[in-house]
Amino acid sequence: MSKVLVIGAGGVGSVAVHKMAMNPDIFSEVHLASRTVSKCDAIAASVRERTGVTVPTYAVDAEEIAEMTKLIEKVDPRLVVNLALPYQDLAIMEACLRTGVDYMDTANYEPREEAKFEYRWQWEYHDRFKAKGLMALLGSGFDPGVTSVFAMWLKKHRLKTIRTLDILDCNGGDHGQAFATNFNPEINIREVTAPARHWENGEWVETPAMAVKREFDFEAVGPKNMYMMYHEELESLARFVPEMERARFWMTFGDEYIKHLTVLQNVGMTRIDPVMYQGHEIIPLQFLKAVLPEPASLGSTTKGKTNIGDIATGEALDGSGEKTFYIRNICDHEDAYAETGNQAVSYTTGVPAMIGAAMMLTGKWKGEGVFNMEQFDPDPFMDMLNEHGLPWKVEELDGPLPF
Repeated sequence: MSKVLVIGAGGVGSVAVHKMAMNPDIFSEVHLASRTVSKCDAIAASVRERTGVTVPTYAVDAEEIAEMTKLIEKVDPRLVVNLALPYQDLAIMEACLRTGVDYMDTANYEPREEAKFEYRWQWEYHDRFKAKGLMALLGSGFDPGVTSVFAMWLKKHRLKTIRTLDILDCNGGDHGQAFATNFNPEINIREVTAPARHWENGEWVETPAMAVKREFDFEAVGPKNMYMMYHEELESLARFVPEMERARFWMTFGDEYIKHLTVLQNVGMTRIDPVMYQGHEIIPLQFLKAVLPEPASLGSTTKGKTNIGDIATGEALDGSGEKTFYIRNICDHEDAYAETGNQAVSYTTGVPAMIGAAMMLTGKWKGEGVFNMEQFDPDPFMDMLNEHGLPWKVEELDGPLPF
């Protein structure tokens, strides 16, 4: 049996379900649930039109453990694929433990009341999953996810050690909106406005949000300003690649995005603490999310490409001294939309979610406990990236980034 239950009906959930339906030899049945069942129904209709596969749909509040448990018992899947909001990770993990079902997600847990991105809450579940003989795979998106697999592929095939690592995430797409986020606005803005952190010489170094900016010329996109941020794969990479002296994460943002975000911060619209309005408590960032365009609605108007990859420097496997390699994927927004009805930011996360699930269902990645992407053989995952729409390339550079 290779039945899966997907939780979450945003752009990433849509891509993952479409791609699962395109691979019936791995996914015998795909079931989809979210808080808003009409979103699930729309995805199911698209999947049926494109592939002929029927996807049963359900309404569920994924933060309610009892409700999640009841749904898992009803569907009886081999695997629950959590593509909902990261606030819901722990509740879904609890429901999986209660029902004896494996678990997978694309983003680590964070509490609603604080923009704190750490794996420790989920790592603490390791012994409980191990005792039940269950597997949980964390962070099987692109970043986190593919970027970690890229690093481990380089360490297996090119570098004996990784001394420095830079992850570069560039979205060169243009959707024609003055200000809109390409994935969940609430999560996106929480990430961007949080203090930046990077790993250096065995400790975390913190800098103010968006304070470190550099320009980089991205293939198929061109020169872009990128900003140093914190991203959760830095934490798992620092743990599983212990020889790393430095690891940083960079993301590109246009000047218009920065301008709008600065104004929104200055007027308090990015706050995540409640404020009183006309006798009711509201959270400004959640209100802002409600008035911004739904990311899934941007697919038909987004043009351009994404370029996401790793630049790693270390001791070469062949003993030829220190070398630097750049490994990356370039994805076209319009191609992604033509295939799945979603833009490339959703596509580059939804496809790796499908592949991570496939790794578990086929037994190519297996274990008992809670695991990160860095702990498994990168080769079968990398092969599936090439086969399912996210081809990658690697080249040797003259040296590491000059900054």
